[in-house]
Amino acid sequence: MRILGVAAASAALTLGVSGSALACNITDFSAEATCDGASGSIVVTDTDASGTSATITVFLENNGADAKQVGEAQTVKGSKSGTKVTFSEDWKPNAEYRVHVVVDTEKFQIDKDITPNLTTPSTACTTEESSSPSPSESATPSPSASESESTPAESDSPSPSESESSTAPAGTSSNAPSPAVGESNLAETGANSNTGLIAGIAAALVAVGGGAVWFGMRRRGAHSGS
Repeated sequence: MRILGVAAASAALTLGVSGSALACNITDFSAEATCDGASGSIVVTDTDASGTSATITVFLENNGADAKQVGEAQTVKGSKSGTKVTFSEDWKPNAEYRVHVVVDTEKFQIDKDITPNLTTPSTACTTEESSSPSPSESATPSPSASESESTPAESDSPSPSESESSTAPAGTSSNAPSPAVGESNLAETGANSNTGLIAGIAAALVAVGGGAVWFGMRRRGAHSGS
């Protein structure tokens, strides 16, 4: 009898342990915020080995109240390895989500939230292009020192606009009539102001020379007459 009692107790204990292992419980559910490139998602995992159907609903929280429901409620059947259900959501950093689980069967009844509420990471989802430089950017070489030094040398040569602007005054002055050479010399030396004086001296010299010639011819005639 003692042996039968021990066997019955062992069997009951074994059935109790196996029954509790297959029981559907809120602790079988977990949630996380994930990224697929720039797209965000709320992923709920059900590790209920009994495979009981559960209805999952996700809500965005704002100051302790439901701000909106994320998508539609989804049904999931758990497994020992874990069954995932995904809710597409462009979540913001440090946002809070409430994940509600409902199980209503003959064996199990659950109507609870996954605790604590899900808090998203502090960094938003980003694309691969924005997080890493593109091949064209990385392949572009930076300007070398020799190139940077040669650039000012090329800029020293006058541009077409500069050469045109420098020659423009010369072309303008060539169109105007230039003064005569003699006039410019007189204007520079001031000789045009002494023209009357020079003419008077020349006339006096001519008169003196004419008088000297006339006087000499008269004396010669007087000597020849005597």
